Amino acid sequence: MMSRQAPWCSPQLRAPLDWWGEQDASLKDGVLAVVLTLLAFVPTLSPIGAQIGDLPGRSADALSIGLALAQTLPLVARRRRPAGCLAVVGCAFAVDQALGFATTFASMGLYLALYSAGAHQVRFRYGAAAVGSAGYAVLAVVLHHLGSPQGIPDYLAFYLALAAVWLVGSIVRMRRVEEAERRRLASEVATAAERARIARELHDVVTHHVTAMVVQADAAQVLLTSGPERAGEGLAAVSDTGRRALTELRYLLGVLEATGESAAADPARADRAPTLGRVGDLVEQARRSGQPVEFSEQGERRPQSVDVELAAYRVVQEALTNAMKHAAGQQTRVLLRHGEQRIEISVTTDGPMASTQAAPLARKSGPEGGRGLAGLRARVRMLDGELEASPRADGGFEVRATIPSKPVQE
Repeated sequence: MMSRQAPWCSPQLRAPLDWWGEQDASLKDGVLAVVLTLLAFVPTLSPIGAQIGDLPGRSADALSIGLALAQTLPLVARRRRPAGCLAVVGCAFAVDQALGFATTFASMGLYLALYSAGAHQVRFRYGAAAVGSAGYAVLAVVLHHLGSPQGIPDYLAFYLALAAVWLVGSIVRMRRVEEAERRRLASEVATAAERARIARELHDVVTHHVTAMVVQADAAQVLLTSGPERAGEGLAAVSDTGRRALTELRYLLGVLEATGESAAADPARADRAPTLGRVGDLVEQARRSGQPVEFSEQGERRPQSVDVELAAYRVVQEALTNAMKHAAGQQTRVLLRHGEQRIEISVTTDGPMASTQAAPLARKSGPEGGRGLAGLRARVRMLDGELEASPRADGGFEVRATIPSKPVQE
């Protein structure tokens, strides 16, 4: 059964409302002033309006028409010059009441001017309120001397009504300021988070590949003297690692430059994206750098969301980088276990109990250390996962990560 659509949600009505909402504030205020001016001369609306003097009625003339216009037309500037608008409208209303002209719908301009002053006046708000209150007190004294039957309670009640209109505008203004501040803070938080994400990505890409290139270059220097015929292999490894680094940096820059469309939608970018399927490339790169690495994979690999794929890739990348940097030549084992609900990653590096390789890694994983494992821990936690990095009881070091599985729906 289909629900009936609200009349104001229909496309025929929604389009004009959207168009009106996009118009400039000055145009809207101008239309409001013109409409209120026209309504001021509609006889059936004459009893509706603000009235406090209750003096003997005076027949309408050219002056009353001018005063009516002075209470409506200044609303054109109610947002740009709220204090000036209130001053003109307030003075015209006071003169209209003191001369005893009949009430017209034009006097509603006083309420609109008060609301606009409360909602849009930025500077000298309290000064404007004080001047307005003093002006009202003078009007009350003048009306009393002119023989108005109103008493102090009547003047006080009307003043409270005017103050309530001002207060409503002030509340709207405060909420608008709070909303702008909330959006500003949210923007700053989002900017900081994006900077942190970019820093993590650059750290993971640059540190891993540069470390591999340094290790490979050092090995090539040794081979130049001990085995010149094999030096070419080391230099080729350096060149290959540099190309991989450029490929990943191009992908990262492509993601940062993408606006409005997913970077993964571009086949060229998708081919360069770090994914679980490319973990083997990391292992092969570490092997070419002289690090003995065993790689095993358990379970059925399924396409995961971009965040999960990238986080898992970065865990292996950082662990291998640390192994090459702090435990060069030590046996390293990489295990990927694909489960129904989670992906488990384990990277262990052998080493003697008293080895110095585990100490830098332990320090790096702490809050006072480097940003590699700390950034990975934050990345994994954002996916509701856990990452642990600690020395092994029998020597060496181990990095373990558990990431909830989020398969991509076919």
